[in-house]
Amino acid sequence: MRRRDGRRPDQLRPVRLTLGVQEYAEGSVLIEAGRTRVLCAATVEEGVPRWRAGSGEGWVTAEYALLPRSTHTRTQRETSGPGGRTQEIRRLIGRSLRAAVNLAELGERTIIVDCDVLQADGGTRTASITGGFVALALALEGLWRRRLVGPRVLRTAVAAISVGVVGRLYLLDLDYEEDSRADVDANIVMTADGAFVEVQATAEGTPFSRADLDRLLTLAEKGIRQLFDVQRRALEEAGAEFAVRAFERLN
Repeated sequence: MRRRDGRRPDQLRPVRLTLGVQEYAEGSVLIEAGRTRVLCAATVEEGVPRWRAGSGEGWVTAEYALLPRSTHTRTQRETSGPGGRTQEIRRLIGRSLRAAVNLAELGERTIIVDCDVLQADGGTRTASITGGFVALALALEGLWRRRLVGPRVLRTAVAAISVGVVGRLYLLDLDYEEDSRADVDANIVMTADGAFVEVQATAEGTPFSRADLDRLLTLAEKGIRQLFDVQRRALEEAGAEFAVRAFERLN
């Protein structure tokens, strides 16, 4: 059975990564997943948050924002501070990206990954993680080339995808229309060696079974493996030989 956009139930939207889109960022990428577009930029700063000072370890954190006309109607700028949804997504992205980095090898530096949604059609948080990892890897590539970090600072690649149950169909990579009517909605984050960083699954109506969850996890892993291929090819084409090592455990 084909979906509204012609995809099979187990098929990703077309994914495109454009690297180096921001000249001044230590690492940047525009990720396009169907009609969803997110600009991810990594900044390296010397020093760490006060509560981490003196530990000898670094820190990786993330920011996330929906730009005003990224959605069907104008989204208000969060000038009084991030709302609950934004904070939740920022924490998710940060946790996911930290899984890719050996913080002890980073030294007392902070890498901030800004994820700004230019256009939202579902899957903005998972696209932010997938694109954010590439921006992070490029920033670490630069530190490694300057001999400021060792070869073990980048532990593994990280990517994420949404899955869900819509009607009786198990779907990979939901767009906005599918997500809005999903009976079960899940966001899955994985590392290149097959470990889970995050499993967020919610029943919008009838509770789901263990068998449903297993089926969704299998579907998500299939999609994430394809995303790893996209990430690796983009980094290879950019000549980021150090960053490509993050995918070695895929083989």
